[in-house]
Amino acid sequence: MKIAVTYDNGNIFQHFGRTENFKVYEVEDGKVVSSEVIASNGVGHGALAGLLADRAVDVLICGGIGGGAQAALAEAGVELCAGAQGDADQAVESYLKGELVSTGANCDHHHGEGHSCGDHGEGHSCGDHGEGHGCGSHGEGHSCGDHGEGHGCGGHEDGHSCGEGCGSGCGAQSAMTGRNVGKTCRTHYRGTFNDGTQFDSSYDRGEPLEFVCGAGQMIQGFDAAVADMEVGQVVDVHLMPEEAYGMPDPNAIFTIETAQLPGSENLEVGQQVYLTSQYGQPFPVKVTAKEGTTITLDANHEMAGKELNFRIELVEVK
Repeated sequence: MKIAVTYDNGNIFQHFGRTENFKVYEVEDGKVVSSEVIASNGVGHGALAGLLADRAVDVLICGGIGGGAQAALAEAGVELCAGAQGDADQAVESYLKGELVSTGANCDHHHGEGHSCGDHGEGHSCGDHGEGHGCGSHGEGHSCGDHGEGHGCGGHEDGHSCGEGCGSGCGAQSAMTGRNVGKTCRTHYRGTFNDGTQFDSSYDRGEPLEFVCGAGQMIQGFDAAVADMEVGQVVDVHLMPEEAYGMPDPNAIFTIETAQLPGSENLEVGQQVYLTSQYGQPFPVKVTAKEGTTITLDANHEMAGKELNFRIELVEVK
C-alpha cells in the first residue's frame, strides 16, 4: 500500500493543485516501512492524479482540493482524505490508526465539520472503508453518490468541474467538437450571477485554470465555450442551469437515521460535510433538517438551478 501526502517542509501542503512535492509512504502490515519525497514537476490538477496513479499510490492525504481534482483521483483509483493539516508523518500514522478526520476541504473552502476518513473498523462512519460499507449506502444498493442527474457535477477545483465525473449530472453531454477538444487548456475566467455578483475568479488567484477540454472535467457550457477558442481570445458566455450544474434533483435529498451516520448528532442545519460513496468517492452534502433521530441531507450542488455568466480568456493550449 502506498500513501501520498501533499508535502512542504514536513507539513501537509494546503493546496493540492499547487503542491510542488508529495511525500510517498510505503506501508506493509499497517506500518510505514519507507518513504520518499517526489516532485510534482509543475503539472496541473488533473495531471497530478495521473502522476500519483503512475506511482501506484492508493491513498492521498491533502489539505484543500476541489471537485475536478477529486474526480480525476477517483478515476485513477486513488482514495482521498482531504482537509488534513499539520505534520505529514503524524497524519499518515493517524490514517493507519483510523483516526484521521477529513473535512473534505474544497479549494473554495465551502466545507463544514469533518468525518472519519481512515476508519477501517467494523462500524460505518462517514469515511469508513471497513466491510465495504461506507455511509454512502442507504440500504438496498442505494448509495449517497447515486441520486440521479442533479448532483455530482459538484465542487470545483479553481473553477467549475464536473465534480464526481460525468456519471451523475453531466453524463448526458453529447460528443463535443472543436479545435481544442482533447487538448490541455489553460484559461483565466471570471464567474458572475445575473445580478453581477462575482462567485469565482481565476484572476483573483493569479493562476489560470488547467483542464483537458471535452474530457468532462468542466461543466458542459464552459467546456463548449473553450472548445473552439483561439489563444488570446476572450469570450462572454451565459449558461442556463442545464449547461451548468443542472436543476435541483429532489432525489438528491434524503433522510436517514442519525445512528447510521456516527458523528451526525453533532452536525447542525446548514453545515456542509463530505460523505463517501460506495465507490470511495467523497462528495459534499448539506444538512437541511434534523428531527428526532433523523437527519436530512441535500446532495444537490449549491449552484444547481442557477444561471451563470463567465468571461473566459484562453491563455494557452498544450
